[in-house]
Amino acid sequence: LKPVTAADLFETIGRVLAPTEVEIPTSAAPTTRSLPQEPLSILLAEDNLVNQRLALRLLERRGHRVTLANDGVEAVAAFEQGTFDVILMDVQMPVLDGFGATARIREIQARRGTHVPIIALTAHAMRGDRERCLAGGMDGYCSKPINAQELFAAIDAARSLQPTQAG
Repeated sequence: LKPVTAADLFETIGRVLAPTEVEIPTSAAPTTRSLPQEPLSILLAEDNLVNQRLALRLLERRGHRVTLANDGVEAVAAFEQGTFDVILMDVQMPVLDGFGATARIREIQARRGTHVPIIALTAHAMRGDRERCLAGGMDGYCSKPINAQELFAAIDAARSLQPTQAG
């Protein structure tokens, strides 16, 4: 109902993008999507409050543990201190953007001999943006506004491409 409050709008968007029930086909074998997944430790580097809240809600509904970084510098610091299965990296952030943060994280990983998938989160959905993110050291790409199916597909694809050694 109007006037719409921010809390009501956020709750409605969350319900639409992340339904609480997953349908399991009855006539066919369960699909990967319908099987329960192991909770992941995810570093979310995102400076926009609305995107933070939406991503947190989607990820936590799936049982994942999320560490939030508000910019690239915080993301690098959190990575150095924590152990993560996946990193969701906003491309445009203040202080240090997603490309710079990814480069620093890849340098740390090269010294450690580890590799954690990094998925770009970006409003850039123009031709060539995906390739630019991949060339910048990211393993996957998810456009904004965040779509739950696209986000989880990107996480699954990035994790299946490479064996992860969280670090």
